[in-house]
Amino acid sequence: MPTNFVQEIKWRGLLHDIMPETETFLLENETKGYIGFDPTAESLHIGSLVQIIILMHFQKHGHIPIVLLGGATGMIGDPSGKSDERNLLDQDTLEKNCAGIENQLQKFLNFKTSLPNAALLVNNYDWMKSYSLIDFSREVGKHITVNYMMAKESVKKRLSSEAKVGMSFTEFTYQLLQAYDFLHLYKINDCRLQLGGSDQWGNITTGTELIRRKEGGKAYAITCPLIKKVDGTKFGKTEDGNIWLDKNRTSPYKFYQFWLNTSDEDALSYIKIFTFLSEKEVDQKIKEHNEAPHLRLLQKTIAHEVTILVHGSEELVKAQEASQILFGNATSEALQNLTPDTFLELFEGVPQAEIERSKIKDGIDIIDALSRLSSFLSSNGEARRALKENSISVNKLKVTQDFIITEKELIADKYVLLQRGKKNYFILNIII
Repeated sequence: MPTNFVQEIKWRGLLHDIMPETETFLLENETKGYIGFDPTAESLHIGSLVQIIILMHFQKHGHIPIVLLGGATGMIGDPSGKSDERNLLDQDTLEKNCAGIENQLQKFLNFKTSLPNAALLVNNYDWMKSYSLIDFSREVGKHITVNYMMAKESVKKRLSSEAKVGMSFTEFTYQLLQAYDFLHLYKINDCRLQLGGSDQWGNITTGTELIRRKEGGKAYAITCPLIKKVDGTKFGKTEDGNIWLDKNRTSPYKFYQFWLNTSDEDALSYIKIFTFLSEKEVDQKIKEHNEAPHLRLLQKTIAHEVTILVHGSEELVKAQEASQILFGNATSEALQNLTPDTFLELFEGVPQAEIERSKIKDGIDIIDALSRLSSFLSSNGEARRALKENSISVNKLKVTQDFIITEKELIADKYVLLQRGKKNYFILNIII
């Protein structure tokens, strides 16, 4: 028998709205439930991670999660929570995005058919591509009135917005298309539940209503709150944009740092939402954190757990080693193991000088590297004084006046890090 999924998401702060009788139904029945993901990019971001984690809990509690990729609805764009019209994506872009997202989801959900409650992945393009407008109007449109659709919060908000941008017929139909997805999954897959963010409540309940009116069936709905920072700013956004799940878009180091830099107030909720620690473990972590908040135990726990979840243990170790480099506690070996992108992220804004590879093959005298070739220090004399004071490091290792930089010092086969004291850096960028 399934265990109490609703209770799980409730204590974690992941329950916003729930249809009557849903909790009882889930306790008594192994249930198929779905969440839709519109493929607006080739990768999901950490805003989507909330929905992924909900599906993971759903599967852990004995139910069957269905991931719906919006290959069809993604061509339109969901107006819920949006103040203006989305750009329309072409078919090739959507197929590429769907493939990227499908590949990512394999990390989080168990799709192995040998599992009794194996996850399913479907794409609504498969059933919408040959559905004519006439058939859709006759078979779906006549069951939901315009008055019913206009009463939904997502529609009212757009029509009454100060910007007066209105809503195109294209976006207005999204509500019916999503409702039809639910109807289709109900009929073909016996799917009884749709989950989503709180901004989806209107679309989801339209689906339950369509199932009731067209099939005389009973379906259920659950939404979670939209995650926001305590200061009111948007969760998952930085000055550089979204925090992506794809390491080629957001490096594991930056991903790890995002969670590490969480405020104490936000960490109190994130520890419940984004980790799979038990309620007892969470309570203990919060207690320890409150006793010594300067140690930032919650932030470190969240960063550790979420980075492993998304990127795995190896990338976590690399991210932690990279973080230590900036605090002066890392080994030279850790620096050598950095990727070019992570190295540049760590030392963003540090001045650079380009040096031809032929020069480093012959070996570069440290005094030349500090002054003539780099202008890091103003003169050979200043370089000698700094070396005599033991304040010069190459790749975090203290060096003396007779040190020669060779190819073995190259980080990522491209960079050499010069340092004076604790905070003054300079990069030698070796070019062909």
